[in-house]
Amino acid sequence: MNISAILALVVIGAILGLVLGIANKYLIVEEDNRIGDVTEMLPGANCGACGYPGCSGFATALVEGDANKVSTCLVSNAEAREKIATYLNETPGPDGTTVSVTI
Repeated sequence: MNISAILALVVIGAILGLVLGIANKYLIVEEDNRIGDVTEMLPGANCGACGYPGCSGFATALVEGDANKVSTCLVSNAEAREKIATYLNETPGPDGTTVSVTI
């Protein structure tokens, strides 16, 4: 085997690995964990009655501030609505801010 070809592939692999490592550090998108938490608190019917594409769409809208009333979810019960509203009003996101929602 040609040792220079193997050495060239190792060097190219190391350089590309370094570039990917640097890109991962600077281009990372921080995900808001509250979206997953609120999705789990919703009933999971994915009926769309709230006007959003399923429970995860409604949870995203609540966390991002596009929706401000938990009662828009017609399938959830009063206990779940209270739990979601309390959670979002008290739990800060990655940027340190909370979301103001009502029941």
